Amino acid sequence: MALIFLRSLVFNVLFYLVLVVICIIALPALLLPRQALMALEALWANTSLLLMRVICNIRIEFRGVEKIPQGPLIIASKHQSFWETFALVRFFEYPLFILKRELMMIPVFGWYLKKVGMISVERGGGPRSLIKTLKRAAAEVKLGRQLVIFPEGTRTAPGAPPNYKAGVAQIYAESGVPCLPIALNSGLFWPRRTFMRYPGTLVVEFLDPLPPGLPRDEFMTRLRDQIETATTRIVEAARAEQAQLFGGVPSPAKG
Repeated sequence: MALIFLRSLVFNVLFYLVLVVICIIALPALLLPRQALMALEALWANTSLLLMRVICNIRIEFRGVEKIPQGPLIIASKHQSFWETFALVRFFEYPLFILKRELMMIPVFGWYLKKVGMISVERGGGPRSLIKTLKRAAAEVKLGRQLVIFPEGTRTAPGAPPNYKAGVAQIYAESGVPCLPIALNSGLFWPRRTFMRYPGTLVVEFLDPLPPGLPRDEFMTRLRDQIETATTRIVEAARAEQAQLFGGVPSPAKG
């Protein structure tokens, strides 16, 4: 565990150092088209994945990439970690996130988020604020963007009971585009509320897209069942792998 602690410390220092350096280098890109900043965002993501592999011995496996549809799209992903908020962007041409308003107010970093057209939501803003945010997200998707959304609304630990919110169904109904479900096990390697990073194989699985036009209840049922079934499978496999790495005991990651 002492080695994992040291590796985690080194990784986190380099992870945020790379972010700061890219933010500084990218300042002139604020005057360029959005695509320039998207390329730098992908560079940060790819560099971070490399650091995870080299320093923390975390192998990344992306499955089902061939299932990703082209064009406007809703990407509904399981959310266990901060990791997927940056690692998924490399697969989409013009990704869009719904973010906490506070993130948009961070100097420099917030400027980039505004430049690439991310949508901010004010937590505690009430139903009207939420409806306005969902409608804007659907409108952006119609214009050709790929919305990455976490249907549970917040991070959940691996194995925690799912709690899917209706917002994703609202955007799906209004935008009229396919929805790509994603299962993952990132919480076992990049847990919440700790800087520890645990070794093993982090899996992201792109599942069969849901076609546009499904009734809302059917959409939510199929979305939840697909994501949860696949997530349970890959989490169990990763726990078995980590048990071997840690000498037959359960992974120390709490998620």
